[in-house]
Amino acid sequence: MPKTTPIICVAENGIDAANISAAQKAWARNNDFSGQSGKLLALPDVDGNIEAHLFGLGPDANRSALILGLAASALPAGLYRLEGSFGDPTLAALGFRLGAYGFDRYSKSKERPVLELPEGAEAQEIENLVNSVFIARDLVNIPANDLGPDAFEVWIADFAKAHGAAINVVRGDDLLEQNFPMIHAVGRASDQAPRLVDFSWGDQAHPKLTLVGKGVTFDTGGLNIKPGSSMALMKKDMGGAANVLGLANAIMAAGLKVRLRVLIPVVENSIAGNAFRPGDVLPSRKGLTVEIGNTDAEGRLILADALALADEEDPDLVIDMATLTGAARVALGPDLPPVYARDEAFAKTLVEHGMAVDDPLWPMPLWNGYDKLLSSKIADVNHISTGGLAGSITAALFLNRFVKPETEWMHFDIFAWAPEARPGRPYGGTDQGIRALFGVLKTRYGQ
Repeated sequence: MPKTTPIICVAENGIDAANISAAQKAWARNNDFSGQSGKLLALPDVDGNIEAHLFGLGPDANRSALILGLAASALPAGLYRLEGSFGDPTLAALGFRLGAYGFDRYSKSKERPVLELPEGAEAQEIENLVNSVFIARDLVNIPANDLGPDAFEVWIADFAKAHGAAINVVRGDDLLEQNFPMIHAVGRASDQAPRLVDFSWGDQAHPKLTLVGKGVTFDTGGLNIKPGSSMALMKKDMGGAANVLGLANAIMAAGLKVRLRVLIPVVENSIAGNAFRPGDVLPSRKGLTVEIGNTDAEGRLILADALALADEEDPDLVIDMATLTGAARVALGPDLPPVYARDEAFAKTLVEHGMAVDDPLWPMPLWNGYDKLLSSKIADVNHISTGGLAGSITAALFLNRFVKPETEWMHFDIFAWAPEARPGRPYGGTDQGIRALFGVLKTRYGQ
């Protein structure tokens, strides 16, 4: 049997109560360890070998549910177990597992620390959420040269088939024939055709849950070309699709009682002679004409056609996720995605659950007073607001026009990137909203 090294969890200023020897307590004090949040300290035995690690949980009132992810990211490979008072065993183990994530596709694979599940932890729930989160992170981290529209379609098709889902793809000029003109317009300048990937899973008699994810595999900004500093991370512009696929995995693996449909418009927003232009007026599946204010606001165009399709079968709930606006980051930063929802009570439940499991979201208003900012003198609507104010809200209001008023719909404007490591979230492509949504959907629909 391999040796299992204890991780002794200590609340801030709780070193006196820790179940360690007097000599080890003296060692902790001499190394300025008092249980500070996220601090890790190796404890030597009498021979100088590492006997255990102390890990600080910080003050109880501010304890992060996933704080043990910081331990996992700092520890060497090995087998560990938790001791002390670490709160909910499922969240503690989940935090550790999520913090041990590493993206090794292009570098030598590194061994990660492994945690022995603490008593009372829900092993199946942890495994499902870890797998689902890692799907989203891996997809966001893969660069566009290896995950363009063709490769992304293949990945989604393999994923759908592995779950026994039925899949259909509308590709290239067939998008025009089947009335997805805005998906076609955004992606037609790429040498890889635009497409709409559509798969369904579950019992047709169950409530219809539809997920829509923005799948822009790379965004140059189109003719409104981004500066280099803004283009550097645009491999992550399919982060909405990645997170939708992670959520879909959690739903299908858990067997929620839904008829799940997933719609991913997959495009690359490129520059060529046939690229769509500022000032163009595009038709849409909904029948609305859309004036193009800026080709770098392409995500809402492809989502609009996909949302219109989703709405046609009168679903019980439609959820879309997209790396949609810089305005959301200005308002709430990279860690706190806004959620726009027609059902405010459901949104409140979602936000509360997200905070409890350390998957934070923040409610934002579908403020109809700003709808006039999307006015156009020559079309039914402009797809961006005049003046640049309230950019995340007006983007949500644009999408709002493509979903019938009676449909329950939620929109998530996510970042899908961790610019610095925090508990349970190493640097790089990240999940946002998967665990919060899965928790409330499981309660709503059952397994």
